Amino acid sequence: MTTLLPWSIRDRTLDWGQKTYVMGILNVTPDSFSDGGQFNTLEAAIAQARYLVKSGADLLDVGGQSTRPQAIEISVEEELDRVIPVIQAVRQEMHIPISIDTTRSQVAKAAIAAGADLINDISGATYDPEMLNTTAELQVPIILMHIRGTPQTMQQLTNYQDLIGEILAFLSQRIEAAVQAGIPRNQIAIDSGIGFAKTYDQNLEILRRLSEFHALNCPILVGTSRKSFIGHILNQPNPKDRVWGTAASCCAAIAAQAHILRVHDVREMVDVCRVADAIWKP
Repeated sequence: MTTLLPWSIRDRTLDWGQKTYVMGILNVTPDSFSDGGQFNTLEAAIAQARYLVKSGADLLDVGGQSTRPQAIEISVEEELDRVIPVIQAVRQEMHIPISIDTTRSQVAKAAIAAGADLINDISGATYDPEMLNTTAELQVPIILMHIRGTPQTMQQLTNYQDLIGEILAFLSQRIEAAVQAGIPRNQIAIDSGIGFAKTYDQNLEILRRLSEFHALNCPILVGTSRKSFIGHILNQPNPKDRVWGTAASCCAAIAAQAHILRVHDVREMVDVCRVADAIWKP
């Protein structure tokens, strides 16, 4: 494995490989699969941000557009109205690094101006042709995820000849496009997109073969939190009852030397990371 250069964000250094970083999910949406409607007022969102930081989150990921299967796409204006006041309020109060979970360059630009520090794009910067150029201009890191289709269509697009090979090829091509746009390679992280255009068996295969993604020489983010494949294993229809199933998947990711875990249940997963890191990152 190549040594990855650290990311310096505000007063933090993300030194890849030293520990597993926990990204706390702050969905300011009425319709996300797990916590839709819980934090879509400013007061509730700020209270949750405080709780996530107190629980040990290393980063906060603020999103205003649900990406669950069949999610309805909202207007740019509505997405801005949801996320910008939250980012401004969190930034006034806390130093924690904030990522904006968006596929739109206009939202990314406004979020960075409001105090966010990096961009998390579930489309691998394919939905908006301006996303990579905007990221380069803003001089911020970006996380590129693998997906096929859109949240409305992705679960019909799960037919792969070579699952891992095709995901690697997509991410490699997106990394090259980002570099061509002027984003330094050491400011790019990747996400294999567990749950996005993937079946139950494919999600498990990605976790089993996660170490193969180190070939791309980028920090690896893994997002399994409360997802339906865990519910399938546990026969647990309520996403909030999948905490310990999520913990097991996080252990698998840490054993494969993932760098960031994007999770809802920060307090519990921080404990998981501390123990798993003691075992696998001595």
